Amino acid sequence: MRRELRAPGFLAAAGLGLVLIAALPQWAEVYTIFNLSVYAVLATLALSLGLVWGMGGLLGFGQSAFFGLGGYAYAIAAINFAGSGPGLLAAIVLPVLAAAVIGYFAFFGRISDVYFAVISLTVSLILYNLINTTSGAAYRIGQAPLGGYNGIPSVPPLNLPFAGTPLSFEGTFYAAAGLLLAVYLALRLLMRSRFGRVVVSVRESETRAELLGYDVRLYKLGVFLIGAAVAGAAGAFYAAWGAFIGPDVFSIGFAAQIIVWVLLGGLGTLIGPVIGCFVVQALTAWLGEFEGSNPNIVLGVLFLAAVMLLPKGIVPTLRSATGRLMRARAAAGPREPAA
Repeated sequence: MRRELRAPGFLAAAGLGLVLIAALPQWAEVYTIFNLSVYAVLATLALSLGLVWGMGGLLGFGQSAFFGLGGYAYAIAAINFAGSGPGLLAAIVLPVLAAAVIGYFAFFGRISDVYFAVISLTVSLILYNLINTTSGAAYRIGQAPLGGYNGIPSVPPLNLPFAGTPLSFEGTFYAAAGLLLAVYLALRLLMRSRFGRVVVSVRESETRAELLGYDVRLYKLGVFLIGAAVAGAAGAFYAAWGAFIGPDVFSIGFAAQIIVWVLLGGLGTLIGPVIGCFVVQALTAWLGEFEGSNPNIVLGVLFLAAVMLLPKGIVPTLRSATGRLMRARAAAGPREPAA
């Protein structure tokens, strides 16, 4: 762990992230900072699926469910306790408990990967339809009305620890970008640890890992719980950023969008989902400025083209191209100086 902390790549990623977080609010407009804040939150969500699917080999639609549970848990707790501290705690605990129940029956029941994806999709659909049926004054938890298909408005923003002062636009950006950087660095350390190496070996071959004496069910459950905690924290920041949370976070379209982020950026990497999320969200915002254009259709065509041209994703393709270029230069050898 200490060696990884002193590694040049880790220090470079941490330093570059801190520089960008500190520099962007100094020259970017308020609207840009506002959008970058939600991009960072959604990129954190993409990281959670990048961990569960890319590193753990567990493809599922449950990340949107944990994201939505985190957002609703934050909104309800923050409204009732008048502070973001209890809300953030509830946003992590509730998705982890839900993931523990789902993961126990899925992994210890030896359910195949296909059925695991179906189960996670079913959970999202159940939550989506359940929330939509909670409209009316009778459906409330404490002082927080569930709102049904209208969602929960006026969600309290993030505030400073041990103070009631809400964060400004710049403060929200610092918090969201800091969350993204912290999660990314923490997951890098996790995948360098013994736990992370075993998780990758389980993804490659469960039978081989079991023959080596590892209980693959525990490692699957562990990485699933970590992904749920990250997704829940991202959901809390999302609800606080927009002061709203609605049932659309449980929809199939949103769940599929997360998969697109990971595939476009590069499956099996941690930085890939972050890049894929930023690229897709920036293109969506840019295409939305043109009158009469449908961003979903354009993004669908771009995604199909990217899959055919970059089947491994952006990051693995760039790594392969860089490796080929360096090998070609090494094979050419040093040039002799001209006379």
